[in-house]
Amino acid sequence: MHAKIEPGLEYPQGHQEQRALYYAEKQEMIARNFKKISPLFLITVIIPTLLAILYFGFIASDVYISESRFTVRSPEKSTPTGLGALFKSSGFTNAGDEVYAAQDYVQSRDALQALNRKNAFTRAYSAPSISAFDRFPGIGWGTTFEDLYKYYKKKVDVKYETSSSIVTLTVRAFTPRDAARFNEQLLEMAEATVNKLNERGRQDLIRFAQREVGEAKVKSQTAALALSAYRNAAGVVDPEKQATVQVQMISKLQDELIATRTQLTETRTVSPQNPQIEVLATRAKSLSDEIDKQLGLVAGSSRSLSSRAAQYQRLLLENQFADKQLASAMASLDEARNEANRKQAYVERIVQPNVPDEPLEPRRWRGIFSTFILGLAAWGIISMLVAGMLEHRD
Repeated sequence: MHAKIEPGLEYPQGHQEQRALYYAEKQEMIARNFKKISPLFLITVIIPTLLAILYFGFIASDVYISESRFTVRSPEKSTPTGLGALFKSSGFTNAGDEVYAAQDYVQSRDALQALNRKNAFTRAYSAPSISAFDRFPGIGWGTTFEDLYKYYKKKVDVKYETSSSIVTLTVRAFTPRDAARFNEQLLEMAEATVNKLNERGRQDLIRFAQREVGEAKVKSQTAALALSAYRNAAGVVDPEKQATVQVQMISKLQDELIATRTQLTETRTVSPQNPQIEVLATRAKSLSDEIDKQLGLVAGSSRSLSSRAAQYQRLLLENQFADKQLASAMASLDEARNEANRKQAYVERIVQPNVPDEPLEPRRWRGIFSTFILGLAAWGIISMLVAGMLEHRD
């Protein structure tokens, strides 16, 4: 029988059997200690940690991240605080509606469809060099467009900071070139979306003003034609002006009639047999008849100027109102064009898409350590629960 050799004891040269006995007993002790490990600790801590080491150390593919930042500026809209105040000092402000539109478009199926033209996106993320857990379609992924869209949302992220009005676009890919390329394409699509919305708004604004001008022109032409037709039918240009002329003429005739009657009275008094008396009487009667006739043309009959003036005034007012409406519509059109030019919103790049020079994900050591810590936490909680249940049963 050999004596038991304690760990840490040094042996003289040549005692090979004692060395072999020492290592055998040490291995036996390790095996006994391993058997003492509870199955719960093995399941919750050791196995997950070993799997994390296997995945993060040998399976997980390197992920390259390309980032860009942009904002949407407009010369008229109000700005919040932060970096927007700097833009405002230079005469520009952010355009919040366009920012949200660009953000939603980048995260939409239309953006994916444009990005995946000729299967460019699918080829980049389904390369054989990518691990089966990370590529598309990998483990647990289908091959439909909806599956690709779910995968796309995990690789493309858009965040909008309301305090600074800056949008951060992040693209994750498995090669630096793909990450920068897709980021640049998405940024160009965001710019195109803002330009499209801006152009649509300009066209709608101008088209509405042009429609108002067209309607005002039709009303103005209709009113002018109605006034012209009435003048031709009534045979008058302006009843009020013509009535003024008629009144002035009647006034002159009345003055002449008074002078004739005065002369007639004097002649009859001075020389009753004067042959001029008959001439003066005839002239006075003619002047009186003419005055009555002219008064009839001004008022007192259905074809008098006074009766025609009411309808003429209505047509004239409609014509004047239509002309004013046309002038107002044309002024609104000019204002709409100026307003459309002032409402130009465009994407201002703050940070260009970068080409990453090293992978930032996965964070391997952090993943392994997090798995180990979570496993310990789960083991401790479950152990306490089991101990409590056993103690309660006893």
